[in-house]
Amino acid sequence: MSERKVALITGVTGQDGSYLSEFLLAKGYAVHGIIRRSSVDYRERIAHLEGQPNFHLHYGDMGDSMSILQVVSKVRPTEIYNLAAQSHVQVSFDAPEFTADVDAVGVLRILEAVRMCGLKDSCRIYQASTSELYGKVEEVPQNENTPFHPYSPYAVAKLYGFWIVKEYREAYHMYCCSGILFNHESERRGETFVTRKITLAAARIAQGKQDKLYLGNLSSLRDWGYAKDYVECMWLILQNEKPEDFVIATGEQHSVREFAYHAFKTAGIELEFRGEGMNEKGVCVAGPERLIGKTLIEVSADFYRPTDVVNLWGDPTKAKEQLGWNPTKTSFEQLVSIMVKHDMKKVAADHVASLVRTNLAEYLEKGVVK
Repeated sequence: MSERKVALITGVTGQDGSYLSEFLLAKGYAVHGIIRRSSVDYRERIAHLEGQPNFHLHYGDMGDSMSILQVVSKVRPTEIYNLAAQSHVQVSFDAPEFTADVDAVGVLRILEAVRMCGLKDSCRIYQASTSELYGKVEEVPQNENTPFHPYSPYAVAKLYGFWIVKEYREAYHMYCCSGILFNHESERRGETFVTRKITLAAARIAQGKQDKLYLGNLSSLRDWGYAKDYVECMWLILQNEKPEDFVIATGEQHSVREFAYHAFKTAGIELEFRGEGMNEKGVCVAGPERLIGKTLIEVSADFYRPTDVVNLWGDPTKAKEQLGWNPTKTSFEQLVSIMVKHDMKKVAADHVASLVRTNLAEYLEKGVVK
């Protein structure tokens, strides 16, 4: 590979994009990120990187071919990490056309931009694929040879992305490949995702800021890993001698119920789950006296998907053996603990900030502060 290290990251403001930026900067890369123009500032995950001499941001949009082409032409990257996506499965049922445009055709726009800029022999491309491709799973655990059965508009769009990468690799001999990422979480995960929803609720309930948490199918099984560990595997995939697709997973499986149990336990609350199906509840059996005997988790039909994937479990053997990657550097229990401890601090800080705002408003109203 060329000694010139210039990475272009789409989705740089997301969980994975922020961790990957930190990882590549530490390895001496010049890192360029694509961000969308917005009136709302959504760059909190990368704010600490702005101002660094090797970190650069460019405006663009995965739905706009010309903007992608212009950025690729200007940066002339040696590596592209396409992490941008509408990545929320439930939202894909509500916005299927937008999801298809960004998650499917967006991949094609990246590949064509590289080809049109004459970089097909010098730029390596990583496509962030997903375990949702397996959907209504046909074997457990899932590896690189497991048949795909996408079960949501998001998964169907991502399947196009996977196959168009494979097509360009074979038709144009481009170094482009997919990492089939299983669920990867962190304290930077968006608050609408179930794991972060659980850890924030545990923190808020423990601190008296929330009464109850409503969830969907508690028996859904997932292979959860730490996003900070997963970005290393993304990089390793592009350092491989030849372009290949890899499953990125821990090889361990846990239920939503287990995640919730460990999250609340880290927050100082022990739960006992009683009942089955829609009638299952998580009841506090140890912890703050005010919570003993109270139902803190209930199941709601509102959080069931039209088609629900219930059994995702990855086999990372290929990544371990060929890339030397350690998928369990951070254990499941450590991951949950990291997220809850972060959210305990966040909830406490938010409460203090709210008190300050309230007091300031009262002082202003009384004319004490002008």
